[in-house]
Amino acid sequence: MKYHHVPILLKESIDILNPKPGGVYVDATLGGGGHFENILKHAEYKGTFIGIDQDEDAILAAKTNFSKLDCDIRLVHDNFCNLKKILRENKIDVIDGIIFDLGVSSHQLDEDTRGFSYNKDAPLDMRMNQEQELSAEDVVNNLPQEELKRIIAEYGEEPWASRIADFICEARQRERIRTTGELVEIIKNAIPARARRKGGHPARKTFQALRIYVNKELDILESSIKDAVEVLRPGGRICVITFHSLEDRIIKDTFKLLSTDCICPKDLPVCVCNHKKLIKVLTRKPIYPSEEEVKSNPRARSAKLRAAERL
Repeated sequence: MKYHHVPILLKESIDILNPKPGGVYVDATLGGGGHFENILKHAEYKGTFIGIDQDEDAILAAKTNFSKLDCDIRLVHDNFCNLKKILRENKIDVIDGIIFDLGVSSHQLDEDTRGFSYNKDAPLDMRMNQEQELSAEDVVNNLPQEELKRIIAEYGEEPWASRIADFICEARQRERIRTTGELVEIIKNAIPARARRKGGHPARKTFQALRIYVNKELDILESSIKDAVEVLRPGGRICVITFHSLEDRIIKDTFKLLSTDCICPKDLPVCVCNHKKLIKVLTRKPIYPSEEEVKSNPRARSAKLRAAERL
């Protein structure tokens, strides 16, 4: 099985993660294995390497791609929100590094049957884990109009969310919306022509919103980062690559909280929270892809890398 994914911010993230022989490293979003492969190389294939992905295609491809390597590789079909359980099942207490490459992979965008892309007519699916029940088709056809509007506005940051939700609800009364192509046409009709001429593809923000909602991407992010920091050994590092402002804000705020000692209200005369900082933030500002990388891979244009080290 060919599972193609171009790893973004590869050199920058591996340089910060700095894998060393004998360590325990986790790729929480295995995808096409690009970051994972480079972690293996930098650690000279010595250590324990765990690759996690909720997309079974990614796990099956990795089993083929890494099967001939003589090292301790463990591939897990699961969601990174279950990191502690995964480590416990693998009898691992602490790790030396972890990377999260969030968002949708090149393979998922390019795969005709997955329904992630607004550029291809496909079943309206968008499930990263194909074993889960809820799909984008269910969301678009079954959710109340106000809830659809909220999802598109909040997760897609789409200024035309209200009209798009109206048009979706009108269309689904006539006939069930089953494909990405049908949804794209509805969105195009909902957004006035003058607005469609700027800001990229008119369906981009709505598709982003539906994908985030279907896969609960933002719901699990803060707790997953906290879990990852908790299992890092002192000096261990965490790298997170995000692709839109909502993800980046959660990572930034979570890193800020975890790198702060007292979180009591400022007007309290003494600290009562007993909160202790756990990390040192290594990226005061996010690291962006180079112009060369964006030119060779336009999907990198919105990527941001943040990293921290366990104290």
